[in-house]
Amino acid sequence: MKIEIDQGSGFCFGVTRAINKAEEELAQGATLYCLGDIVHNGKECDRLKKLGLITIDHDTFRKLHHAKVLLRAHGEPPSTYGQAEKNGIDIIDATCPVVLHLQERIKKEYQDGKGEDRQIVIFGKNGHAEVLGLVGQTEGKAIVIESPEEVDKLDFGRDICLYSQTTKPLEGFRRIVEYIRTHISPEATFRYYDTICRQVANRMPHIREFATRHDAVLFVCGKKSSNGRVLYDECRKVNPKSYLVDAADEIEFDKLKDCGSIGICGATSTPKWLMEECAEAIRNHK
Repeated sequence: MKIEIDQGSGFCFGVTRAINKAEEELAQGATLYCLGDIVHNGKECDRLKKLGLITIDHDTFRKLHHAKVLLRAHGEPPSTYGQAEKNGIDIIDATCPVVLHLQERIKKEYQDGKGEDRQIVIFGKNGHAEVLGLVGQTEGKAIVIESPEEVDKLDFGRDICLYSQTTKPLEGFRRIVEYIRTHISPEATFRYYDTICRQVANRMPHIREFATRHDAVLFVCGKKSSNGRVLYDECRKVNPKSYLVDAADEIEFDKLKDCGSIGICGATSTPKWLMEECAEAIRNHK
């Protein structure tokens, strides 16, 4: 049986940068908190917990004083920085530069448009950490749409300015752009900005090609990963024998027994070591 690990899978730049920052701080022996899971992968979070990283939620963060807190790649709204300053918290900011740039653009859009009848719209997942950070730049005024089917909630008689969460699929964004373009009033203006991270978007055609080369595919991914769900769906479209697993102990070996070739791939939140563990489990299975 041939087993291939996709070299294009694994942590994106933003996640790698956040984890490196955490490891550097922990190596110095200081107590380090992380606001939310540093990455949407339980196994990697467990590894860092063993190194001393303490994951906290926003309620705990508000009660914390004079501590060191890492902000993960997803980014945070301005209120988080204000709370940190109030509580004397030392922020280690690991916000992905791509996300940070997007936050700045949306903040400027909002400030420039105050007093105007303008809708700032974000194509993204409601409640997702990155989206909360983006909406926070507009004092909560931005409208979030999760799919092209939700475009009807917009007022097509008013100006629209569209942005996207960095990890959303390009196809969905383009469908939304086309729908707004054909439905907006001639008296209103429509501006849109493709703010999807190409390091993520380019993985879709790559992972489709990878999945077609194998009899079966193991997609290794944490259950909380939005990006992982999108990429896994792309695998299934071209290879019905694609299986989602969180780790090696979830592999159903019976489904792989007649396969001559197995591909192992993952999300931008999937560590390489986890994919390698899955490959090793298949090799050692009797």
